[in-house]
Amino acid sequence: MLTMARTSLVRCFNPLRLTGPIFSKELRVASRRRRQFALRFLYILVLAVFAGVVWLSKVQYQGSVGFVQSRMAEAGKQIVSTIVLFQFRAMQVLAIVMLSSAISDEVYHRTLGTLMTTPITSLQIVMGKVLSRLLQLVLLLAISLPMLAIVRVLGGVPWGYLLSSLCITLTASLFAGSVSLLLSIKNLYAYGVIMRTMFVLACLYFVLPALLGFAGVHILMTLGLAPPRSSGVLSLFAPILISLNPFSSILAITGQMLSPGGRVVFSLPLHCGIMLGLSALVLARAAAIVRRVALRQAVGISDCRSRISDSNPVANPQSAMLSSRTLIRGRNPQSSTIRRVVGPPVVWKELRAPFIQGIDNRNSYIGLAAAIVALVLTYIAGAMTNSLDGEFTHVAYVMLFVFIGALATIVFSATRITMEKESQSWSRLLTTPLSDRDILLGKAISAFRRCLPIWGLLAGHVILFTLAGYIHPVVSLHLLLLVAWLTCFLTGAGLYFSARFARTTSAVVATFALAVGLWVVGPTLAGLLGVMGGKNDLLAKYMWTHPAVQTEMIVAAAGSQNARRPWGALDYRAVAVSRAGSEMLGLGAVTCVLAAVAAAYILVGLLFFWRAKRCLRRRIF
Repeated sequence: MLTMARTSLVRCFNPLRLTGPIFSKELRVASRRRRQFALRFLYILVLAVFAGVVWLSKVQYQGSVGFVQSRMAEAGKQIVSTIVLFQFRAMQVLAIVMLSSAISDEVYHRTLGTLMTTPITSLQIVMGKVLSRLLQLVLLLAISLPMLAIVRVLGGVPWGYLLSSLCITLTASLFAGSVSLLLSIKNLYAYGVIMRTMFVLACLYFVLPALLGFAGVHILMTLGLAPPRSSGVLSLFAPILISLNPFSSILAITGQMLSPGGRVVFSLPLHCGIMLGLSALVLARAAAIVRRVALRQAVGISDCRSRISDSNPVANPQSAMLSSRTLIRGRNPQSSTIRRVVGPPVVWKELRAPFIQGIDNRNSYIGLAAAIVALVLTYIAGAMTNSLDGEFTHVAYVMLFVFIGALATIVFSATRITMEKESQSWSRLLTTPLSDRDILLGKAISAFRRCLPIWGLLAGHVILFTLAGYIHPVVSLHLLLLVAWLTCFLTGAGLYFSARFARTTSAVVATFALAVGLWVVGPTLAGLLGVMGGKNDLLAKYMWTHPAVQTEMIVAAAGSQNARRPWGALDYRAVAVSRAGSEMLGLGAVTCVLAAVAAAYILVGLLFFWRAKRCLRRRIF
């Protein structure tokens, strides 16, 4: 009797009950994938490059021994803070991508209903998926710990900072992965899950705190509170506000480490408890939805598939039974009518699915209207604070639009072909009379059409404030060059990796890795080689190819002062791309350099298109 009671007690408190056999199965599958080892190698390589660049920026390559020793502590702080902030952002992105198809794969391959016929519970399915894939991220963090421990010996970095940053990174990654898993249950497309998860996190971490801040200040001003009293009220709620946002938390402890002695309104246990509690709520909701979806699939009902069949007939598993003629003409197996194809068939078929998942494009229109309303509210807030006539405001807006547009281009282009492979309709599409060029060009046009609303917001912002006299008309010409080469290059790279790989996650991660390698790792390597080789202008030349640097330089013609200047009187401050100090460049020189960089990127994008065409029929499954 005692033995049975002890066994029951051990089973109740055994942590493996939360994971079940799903955790072991996922670990065995992950250990056989080569991309996991490649990801670890690239991760430690990027960390080493960052550490070397920060070291050379703080400690001169040639100098006296005393000077080098005096700068070691400062270099150690900068290296550790750079690695910590990089890990904090990279882990969340990887968690979103890796869990974007965690449940949708089981739903699509009709194995989720089979799992419910076993003793495995829905909670074990959810926890097994989350913990097994987050374990890969924990291994990446463990890889960087020896480097951080070695650098910490230089002094100035307490162990408390390393432990607290690790806890913040893990809890933020867990919450981001939990949201991605929840959204993947009823969304079969990985790109949709990634975009929606990033949108939800952006609203929670940035939009919601900004709205609460504006509302709080407005309420305090309405009540007529004095500034000392209002600052006291804000300082009272500052720990709670910072604890709700992991970005504010990581910046707070990093600022305290770099400049010790200041007051930090931050509580690590409170922050970790809040993030773990939110993650538990999201996972509990996911477990409930997984059980409902699995039971419906077990009895032969799949509402998720029926919605997809209405919006995209090729994504429906029943479409594998369709003939090639029906595939091209767009016949819906659940409808007696035939939808006629308008324009290129691949473009028509791709645009059948709404931007935001739903029965039709109604959700897409609602989302676009909500984005426009939020944008107008920020304009109103900027007008009230008299900040719309400043150059920094328009640089921030254009940077945001360019970043979101590039992100959407990467996601949409990298998923065009892999979705066909995962839905087992790629072989059907290749048997149609369409040529490889028609298929690839249709995929590229559909990816651009998907991103057109985002670029439309950018164009609307530039046109609106050009008419208002805050932006010079030449900005439109330069931004057109930037958007053209950015779209061509990222679309070509995304289609190549989508044709090269069989899984959507692999294609998206590879395209993201290319962008990070070119525009994050590339400048650091250029700076490292330039310092060691004595070529100080190597980094300056490389930064001409960076989209963020180009955007900042282009929007330098904004503001109430620059917008009213004649075309020939415009001067561009090329601080990041000059050899030494600040250099003023004319309109003609900047236009020629931007056109040359755009031509080079477009040629590389066309090369990716050619390589994607060569791989189109080689890797069908």
